[in-house]
Amino acid sequence: MTASPSRTTDSAPVTLDRRDGPFGEVVLRERGEHFEIIANGCFLMDTSDGRSERLLIDAALAALPPARPAPSVLIGGLGVGFSLVRAATQERWGRIVVVEREPAIVEWHLRGPLDRISGGALTDPRTAVLRADLVTHLRTTTERYDALCLDIDNGPDWTVTDDNGSLYSPSGLATCRERLTPGGVLAMWSAQPSESFEQALRSAGFDGVRTEEVPVARGVPDVVHLALRTA
Repeated sequence: MTASPSRTTDSAPVTLDRRDGPFGEVVLRERGEHFEIIANGCFLMDTSDGRSERLLIDAALAALPPARPAPSVLIGGLGVGFSLVRAATQERWGRIVVVEREPAIVEWHLRGPLDRISGGALTDPRTAVLRADLVTHLRTTTERYDALCLDIDNGPDWTVTDDNGSLYSPSGLATCRERLTPGGVLAMWSAQPSESFEQALRSAGFDGVRTEEVPVARGVPDVVHLALRTA
């Protein structure tokens, strides 16, 4: 998720679609050659710079034991598709599950303008798209994954909707840990570093907690928080 619209071009945005979804209004805009997604008036992400979204997948895969065959990954949030596309380019992943709660976003990828970004990844036989709320899915499923790559918000200190905040709570992190296989990795995108969140991960029983940064043109860097379930 891209937290700052400063990366986009200076041209005026054109609204391509506007819908009332189960969690409020979502809007797809085009600004120059880039797309933007707005939720309830809050800028969520655009297609101008996907480095941190790709890092979310790269860092998780690199943190897994090299000998683990065909690991599974759950991507929380389809967004503009950068994380999914990255995972689909990596042959090592055995199963790629994307959880997205906004029907409009899924449709923009399947039958709308965002198809030009993610079309090939969505037809990859390893890919499955679950139209569900990520927090609810993590709490109700019994399936475990080798990697959780989560990007549903602007980070633990800047949530778009109040219910997303529970993901970063002690109970939410405990749920994430439970959904991982032993040796699995949790990777969480954030619009800014957070030492307090690193400590929260350690308190939740994760090991190997670290943060990788992606510098941006202005402001604090985007980051990916990484943590391992070692037992």
